[in-house]
Amino acid sequence: MQAQAAEALVRAKQFESFNKMSAFVVHDLKNLVAQLSLLLRNAQRHRHNPAFQEDMLSTIESSVAKMNRILMQLRSGGLPIEQPAPIVLDEIVERAVASKQMYQPKPTAEILDRAMCVAANAERLERVVGHLIQNAVEATPSDGNVSVKLRRDGAKALIEVCDSGQGMSEEFVKDSLFKPFESTKVTGMGIGTYESREYIRELGGEMEVRTAPGRGSTFVIALPVAERVRSINQVTLREGVG
Repeated sequence: MQAQAAEALVRAKQFESFNKMSAFVVHDLKNLVAQLSLLLRNAQRHRHNPAFQEDMLSTIESSVAKMNRILMQLRSGGLPIEQPAPIVLDEIVERAVASKQMYQPKPTAEILDRAMCVAANAERLERVVGHLIQNAVEATPSDGNVSVKLRRDGAKALIEVCDSGQGMSEEFVKDSLFKPFESTKVTGMGIGTYESREYIRELGGEMEVRTAPGRGSTFVIALPVAERVRSINQVTLREGVG
């Protein structure tokens, strides 16, 4: 009976892990479908524009790379274990903003402090910033504004994603915003914002939001700044040094 109970527990944990992985995979696929669908709609008007053709090829290349990563996750049967490494933050922010230039309003980037390093997985952190930008764009009318600011505040690097959209109520922020599987979008999974905050916390940082109905929203990511320090056989990080 003890062996059966232990086996049942192992199976339950396997199903829990599989369900969690499936939720994140479906969320990523949904975002890729939305991006490619927008690309197809814009292609009807801009397909003869060389600049659009270049952006289209870049978007398709990026989407294929992300889909290959999803396939690798499915083959391995779980979410990959990723070790943080030193990355330059302004490059992450600029790539995330550039990936959303096909949307309206087009997000803008303001880099006030460059060459700041943080310890993170570059792809996951870019996905977090991209998710916040995507949400900001979707919440903002086409004639509104979405901006991303990167600056330093002491030992912390701050990424601020600000929009002039509809904003959120205090009740929604408190009870629903960071809860998985709860979303105000018809096709939303309710996973992206939850996953984003959890990953930022894994990195020793924090995410907060300043918002009010009719006054837009500002999401703030705070991460500890780190310096790349090379030794013969390893890379170490010293927090609080830029």
